[in-house]
Amino acid sequence: MNNESAPLVPEGGEHTHQDEENITRLHLDGREIILIGTAHVSKRSAEQVKEVVERERPDTICVELDRQRYQSIKAKDQWQQTDIFKIIRQKKATLLLMNLLISSFQRRIAKQFGVTPGQEMIQGIDSAEELQARLILADRDIQVTFQRVWHGIGFIGKIKLILQILMSLFEGEEITEEELEKLKSQDMLNAMLEEFTASFPQLKVPLIDERDQYLSQKIKEAPGQKVVAVLGAAHVPGILQEIHREHDLAALSRRPEPSKLPRILPWLIPIVILGVIGYTFYLNRDVGIRQAVSWLLWNGSFSAIGAAIAWAHPLTIVSAFVAAPLSSMNPFLAAGWVAGLVEAVIRRPKVHDFEALGSDLTTFKGFWRNKVTKVLLVVALTNVGSTIGTFVGGADVIRMFLELLGAQ
Repeated sequence: MNNESAPLVPEGGEHTHQDEENITRLHLDGREIILIGTAHVSKRSAEQVKEVVERERPDTICVELDRQRYQSIKAKDQWQQTDIFKIIRQKKATLLLMNLLISSFQRRIAKQFGVTPGQEMIQGIDSAEELQARLILADRDIQVTFQRVWHGIGFIGKIKLILQILMSLFEGEEITEEELEKLKSQDMLNAMLEEFTASFPQLKVPLIDERDQYLSQKIKEAPGQKVVAVLGAAHVPGILQEIHREHDLAALSRRPEPSKLPRILPWLIPIVILGVIGYTFYLNRDVGIRQAVSWLLWNGSFSAIGAAIAWAHPLTIVSAFVAAPLSSMNPFLAAGWVAGLVEAVIRRPKVHDFEALGSDLTTFKGFWRNKVTKVLLVVALTNVGSTIGTFVGGADVIRMFLELLGAQ
């Protein structure tokens, strides 16, 4: 495919045009590509996908899904097979919680309008099967996207992002169907992206820009003379820019290498704290004991508070208190994992908890009530509390050490 040359120009003198609202056509190397910009919870979007496919009868249909989200659509009972213990052991609890938090906004709007989230993607899959067209899953692996997001925002950014998403659950304001359809206009989307990147500038690259590049390359490589791509409207402007360039899918799919600092700190902090406490014991046994007690109390208390905020079982809160000081000294252990496993044993999620996720994700109360999300919240909030306690407790240990030196 020769993409260095200018794209072919269709009749009308432009290589892209919109023959109807939210439909963009372009001709590239003798092939026709039709982009359908959708709102992921709009009834009209799903209807439009069906109408366009029936009219155009494309050779290939691309949908903004990866293999994992495609399987979740095809196997609707997959949540019932989820092993919550395995998720905690594999350190994927926070990523799964982020995924659920982000999807909650779509589910709330979808509930308001009585539609299934991603109905237009489901329609794209169904239309491909009916037409016997080739189906291309054009989006990047969602786990890669979240890992690249998580890697790039730092500790403070992680806390800020989680809190902002959690706060969004409090918002009960409803929007009209007309306002929802306006979200599909390019001008409105550009304004939204500007506001979005102002709050979290680090997120635009992995969430929007890189996926625009990935989607455009997959669409460009799709077989057939006529291709229909079903996309969230936010991606259409970027794809129109990126589709005339070559992109390395392997590089875009690469999972980020952990930075050295997060690997060093878990070892450095306990070495420094134990060294300071040990030397303080040598200088003044009473101050050394106060340091050790302070370290235990600050670590345990903040960790327990995190578990309590998640409305964990009392035994889980106790386990968080006990595990935090130990986990702070052992990089292979995290207080949140211990507390999450205890919570999962005491209040083991049942099949109905997984079945109820769809509705429970739409409310703040549902997040704390559902046993699946409760376990994930326990893991995340206990770890956040333990981290805060480590720094506060460590600072108090250093303070007492410096005061001792000053008094001598």
